Amino acid sequence: MLTVLLLLWPVVAALLLHFFKGKAARVAAFGAALVEFLLAAYAALLFNANNSGQFSFNYAWVASAGINFHLGMDGLSLSLVLLTTLLVPIILLSAFRRNFENESVFYALVLFMQTGLIGVFTAQDAFLFYFMWEVALIPIYFLAGVWGGTERARVTFKFFLYTIIGSLFMLAGFVYLYFQTGPSPDGLSAHNSALTSFYNINLPVETQLWVFWLIFAAFAVKMPIFPFHTWQPDTYTESPAPASMLLAGIMLKMGIYGCMRWLLPVVPLGVDYWQNLVLILAVIGIIYGAIIAIRQHDVKRLIAYSSLSHVGLMIAGVFSLTQLGMQGASIQMLAHGINVVGLFFIADAIERRTGTRNIADLGGLTRKAPALTVCFLVLLLGTVALPLTNGFVGEFLLLAGVYEHNAWLGAVAGITIILSAVYLLRMFQRVMLGPDSAYSATFTDLTSGEIAVLVPLIVLVFWIGIFPNFFLHLSEGSVLGILGEVVKR
Repeated sequence: MLTVLLLLWPVVAALLLHFFKGKAARVAAFGAALVEFLLAAYAALLFNANNSGQFSFNYAWVASAGINFHLGMDGLSLSLVLLTTLLVPIILLSAFRRNFENESVFYALVLFMQTGLIGVFTAQDAFLFYFMWEVALIPIYFLAGVWGGTERARVTFKFFLYTIIGSLFMLAGFVYLYFQTGPSPDGLSAHNSALTSFYNINLPVETQLWVFWLIFAAFAVKMPIFPFHTWQPDTYTESPAPASMLLAGIMLKMGIYGCMRWLLPVVPLGVDYWQNLVLILAVIGIIYGAIIAIRQHDVKRLIAYSSLSHVGLMIAGVFSLTQLGMQGASIQMLAHGINVVGLFFIADAIERRTGTRNIADLGGLTRKAPALTVCFLVLLLGTVALPLTNGFVGEFLLLAGVYEHNAWLGAVAGITIILSAVYLLRMFQRVMLGPDSAYSATFTDLTSGEIAVLVPLIVLVFWIGIFPNFFLHLSEGSVLGILGEVVKR
């Protein structure tokens, strides 16, 4: 029942926000998100890393069709549930700095989205997974489309079009797989959609080649991987800061998780056939995203392209089909979520004080904002994978995994460390250091509320970097189980 409570509590809280107005809605939403995090932390305390599936809840949702409302968590699921429940209250707290029209609706949509995310990471049934996948899409569409920038209508329509088309391809793949399964355990249906049943399907290689693309389409768009990425920079830039944090910090992990949980074990022969193509696309995305980031003049847009580059490396690690690569992806999802949320928050803090995100218009801010400078630098160093920061562990394992599969691809992917240092440190130099700008004289340092947002993120940058074994041990059993399903077939 703990997993059900994790899933339903944000929905209940979101509905109750209808009775709160203004600042009261902020406080209520933040309190509900903290309760959700405490529930996830309690689940982590009870979790046994040596057991594969825990906190299971299985209810016959559509018994006549063999579709169950089946939830459960293993180490990989739990790590992403912890990331989601940790970042959502931080994102809500960051939103306190701005006034949004219809605040109760804004914060309710964030909580509704949290439900969709938790559902994606805990679903053990294909159609429940698809349902939750769509549930997570609807709130972010409205968050970006209603409270976004001047180009929000065009940008959010493009985002919605990409994601809904990809989702329909995945649904088609799931429907086909459903008809390849055997009877449901209760015998009421000729087929069932359980995750374990999908794992037991043995499709011929010719079939797996095209089923792979049906399922992968949705994940490729959501991550995104080159060339399915064109919606991402505009959406990240035009969305309000909390929505950008949700998209980059948590939502893109849905695609990587989906590949690990639903793609690799279900169509392993298709994965083996298309593996090198996906790896090449991922490496192209790494280099492309970094080069475009170097050319950016908008802080927020630079972070968006940086995210594209770093996600490319995670995809490459997953499709290396090595334990190192998969473990690297699992811990790097946590590190990337923490770092990118912090960077978007700092970009928003600078914009609120200056009215601009143009790098050329800024400079000399560090003399007025030493606390902001320290936090900004720590998050940057985590992003460029400095040893003892959270980014180092994940990137080292990812590069080792890709290199283990193919030395040349590993060498090219390694360029991401150099290029990310170039564009991120150059941005830091121009924004925080250098000659004074028109804003440096009146610029103010972080407030206590902003420090409260950044301190947990800074702590996690060093905690994951110095003590990574806790997080690696959490997902190790899941990774080995997924690789075992791939290898045995």
